Amino acid sequence: MAKPTVLLIEDDHSLAEIVAYNLQREGYEVLLATDGEDGLRQAKLKLPGVVILDLMLPVLDGLEVCRRLRADPATAKVRVLMLTAKAEETDQLIGFSLGADDYVTKPFSVKVLMERVKSLCRRETQPPGESLVENQGIRIDPVRHSVTIHGEPVRLTRSEFRLLESLIRQPGRVFSRFELIDAALGDDTLVLERTIDVHVRSLRKKMGENAHLIETVRGVGYNFRDSAKASSWNDDQLDSSCAKSTES
Repeated sequence: MAKPTVLLIEDDHSLAEIVAYNLQREGYEVLLATDGEDGLRQAKLKLPGVVILDLMLPVLDGLEVCRRLRADPATAKVRVLMLTAKAEETDQLIGFSLGADDYVTKPFSVKVLMERVKSLCRRETQPPGESLVENQGIRIDPVRHSVTIHGEPVRLTRSEFRLLESLIRQPGRVFSRFELIDAALGDDTLVLERTIDVHVRSLRKKMGENAHLIETVRGVGYNFRDSAKASSWNDDQLDSSCAKSTES
């Protein structure tokens, strides 16, 4: 099977040459753009399978590029990997909330970056999810890739969708962070355990008053509360960062 085209949007010419060279060695066709406006134009024109996106770009910054990619039906499903020197957790939360599929901070290992790109490409060939599932007002339709909470639609990134689906299908079961990495991000993805925490915080924020349904099991991971426990939750059982995100 032919590998998808990768669009690299990076204004550091030396870095772009290194990344492009390694992508080409792996068999990818590579498109290059050195500013956000040109990158967005190429993405809409050539519809690459993966976009590697720097955030601090001239003309149009990377966050705005990602926002516009997700807003356009033609490019909404393009895989976006943010490649940036912004390493703070809040930066990652913003990136994931705008629809990034992965987030790599500089400096980085070229080998790891290649594996991340490979992982994004493999997700395209994964089989569709199981049948529709509903629990405590949350309804997930894998075929339509839609989520509603008490009838109201909720927009989730692909990773957030898979994370929620994995948890809700087995209420009460405690998933380790590594299990959730496999379920939500792919078992061939090289990420830190902390990445799952970032996804969970973002997901909880979007769930609003229903954030308590995803429970932190300290030292282990997370679970989706079963109906017997859901009515007796309290804020102290959620980690403080989640509480802050749902209040904002």
